[in-house]
Amino acid sequence: MLIEAPESQSGSARVIVLGNEKGGSGKSTLALHIAVALLKAGQRVATIDLDCRQRSFTRYIANRQAWSQHARLDLELPDHCCLTLGETMQVADNEAAEFQQFADAIAAVEHDHDFIVVDTPGSDSYLMRLAHSMADTLVTPINDSFLDFDVLGGVDPTTFEVTGASHYAAMVIDARRRRRQLDGSDTDWIVVRNRLSTIGARNNQMVAAGLKELAMRIGFRPLDGFAERVVYREFFPRGLTALDNLDAATLGTRPSMGHVTAREEVTDLLRRLKLPLDERGRRRAANRAEWFAQAGTPLELHDIVGV
Repeated sequence: MLIEAPESQSGSARVIVLGNEKGGSGKSTLALHIAVALLKAGQRVATIDLDCRQRSFTRYIANRQAWSQHARLDLELPDHCCLTLGETMQVADNEAAEFQQFADAIAAVEHDHDFIVVDTPGSDSYLMRLAHSMADTLVTPINDSFLDFDVLGGVDPTTFEVTGASHYAAMVIDARRRRRQLDGSDTDWIVVRNRLSTIGARNNQMVAAGLKELAMRIGFRPLDGFAERVVYREFFPRGLTALDNLDAATLGTRPSMGHVTAREEVTDLLRRLKLPLDERGRRRAANRAEWFAQAGTPLELHDIVGV
């Protein structure tokens, strides 16, 4: 089963925020994989790109749409919105305009979608903090190094023991506290070690140990994420994910063992995120799988949804 812990959802969508106060950690790649996995599970998914300057998430989705049309593929696409930067000379006016865009984007989709996946910029900003404060699930990918670990916690230079929480972790702690005060809800915070490598095994072990210790102190779930694979970089120009059909028609090239291995690790990670599915969406996915089976066109949904 790819995604566990099915629960009935109320009339409001669950908000999944991809956040890290550092660029290059794989937020946009993970965001699209989560969105596509949910779509394949029959969920109604909206996506919002708050990185108004880089727009990597937006370009990833646009690439997916373009490749779908070019190759005549029926690739799943979320309902997407990208915010624009305020351009006045007044910071307060810019923040007010950006806040209104975000509020309008949420209001437009929160009652007729099951999930909203939000990609945030890799820098501290008003919108980034606002998104963190409304997250039901917060996913923080970090590269497997102490350079990225530093946004979460400091370490002793001699013993490598964790000395305390850093700036980004402190911001998340404050956002979670405000959320509990507002509606009594708690944010499920997950830190994902990304771009794992067999090179530097001792460093990897120390980073993993540091995350485990910090997790017990400030309350997040540490998970292993994606390995450093060329296929993930190859996916971006065509907007593909490891969850799409691994055939030459979809990939535009012959599939390799790297594609198969990537699918396995993505599926495993998404399972451990334990995102609650709307049961009606699960039935939609099951009915669609049955229809394709009767039509003699396998959809391979057994790789995406469990019963």
